[in-house]
Parts: sequence; structure tokens; C-alpha cells
Amino acid sequence: MPTSSASTTDSAKSTGGGVQSLERAFDLLERVADAGGEVGLSELSASSGLPLPTIHRLMRTLVACGYVRQQANRRYALGPRLIRLGESASRLLGTWARPYLARLVDETGETANMALLDGDEIVYVAQVPSKHSMRMFTEVGRRVLPHSTGVGKALLADVPDDEVRALLSRTGMPAATEKTITTPDRFLAALADVRRLGYAIDDNEQELGVRCLAVSVPDSPTAAAISISGPAGRVTESATEQIVPLLQQVAVDLSQSLATSTP
Repeated sequence: MPTSSASTTDSAKSTGGGVQSLERAFDLLERVADAGGEVGLSELSASSGLPLPTIHRLMRTLVACGYVRQQANRRYALGPRLIRLGESASRLLGTWARPYLARLVDETGETANMALLDGDEIVYVAQVPSKHSMRMFTEVGRRVLPHSTGVGKALLADVPDDEVRALLSRTGMPAATEKTITTPDRFLAALADVRRLGYAIDDNEQELGVRCLAVSVPDSPTAAAISISGPAGRVTESATEQIVPLLQQVAVDLSQSLATSTP
């Protein structure tokens, strides 16, 4: 009996240590992502509070598994194996969102979308099309720059101004239409409006004749936004007053659903 008890205790300690290592490894991956995808050991130690030997051991394991790669400059970057996981997770997130997007279509009559911020680009991960013969269509998987979209504004509204400026300097601000915002100062002013109003607007900025209303999904496991888009003749100012509260409520409901699906 004593031998069995000791064995059980040792097993529990081993399991507990394994869980702690797993938690720390995921934390380090998120810190690398937060740092822009590449970071040094000393930066990880400063931000995580973990000792350098512990970080080095965990990062070596992640490198061996393909989730992290070590650059020529000795810094660590997110690895290619994460791409497959991210793509699968994005598809699953879009699947979970579809019933909520369908509700938007049923109640507004317009096409509903879900989008994520992936690096410096917006990627559409789900869509439910309008039943109107004249409707908007965005291919799932399509990537666009955030400065000309409602979902882009919704996703960047809570990002610090200096980070938004850095993103815009990397992507440039090409004009999709004559109404596209093409200067950082005007775009930051538009983001201030999003924070004040609680929703974002793409008013003929991505495509002439099309208006889009968007809100972020609060507390989403990854930054996400939902939107409706339709002809400017239907998505009018008066329609906006009715659609925005619905968008906001659906975003909250989706957020709660995502939270309850997490153990």
C-alpha cells in the first residue's frame, strides 16, 4: 500500500507539472504573437516573469514540434505548423457563427459576414447571403486591407493609435473608391467615431453603392467582427438606427456562445 500511495503521488506531481508546462508553453506562444510574431528570450522573460532556463527549455520543445522556429538572429518566431491549426480554428469559428449571421439576415434582409484580423489583413471567415436578388457577396477566405472596410474599423478601434499607424505604414492606404479613407489621421478620427458610436461604417469606401455596418464581438477568443452589407439604397440612415442595436445584440449573444463552448 505505501508503495502504491507513493506511486500515485508521484503520478499526480508529474501530471501537475505537465499541465503547468503546457499552460506556460501556450502563454509563451501568445506572447510571441502579441509581440508581432517574433521575439527574443530576454523579452519573453521580462514579460512572463519566467526564468530564462525555463523559457529556453519550453521554446526548444516548441521548435522541435514545429510551432516555433528560431531565426538566424537567434530570435524566436511563430512556426509554420500553427498555420494549419489557425486555418482549422478559423473555419470552426465561422461554423459556430453561421446561425448568428443567419439571424441577422432574417431580421435585416441583408448579407451578414464575420471577419478576423490576421496579421495586417482582414480575412472573411463566414458569410450568410441576403435573399434579395440584388445582394452583396464576399467570398469566404477573401483578404482585404482594413482601412477600407467596416469590419476593419471595428477590429482596429481598440488598438493603440501608434500600432494602427504602424500597420497603415506597412500596408499603405490604397483607394478602392473615391470615398476610401487614405490618410492615417482621417482613419484614426474614424476609429474615434467607432468608439464613440459603438459601431463602424463603410460608406461606399470598399465598393461604390455599398454600405456596411460592423461591430466587434466582445471578449472573442480572437479579435472578430460581424457586419451586414447591402446596397446604399437599402442600408440607409434610418435603417442604420434599427440595424445597429440588432448587430450589437447578436455580437453579445455570439460572444456568450463562444464562452460557454469553452471548458
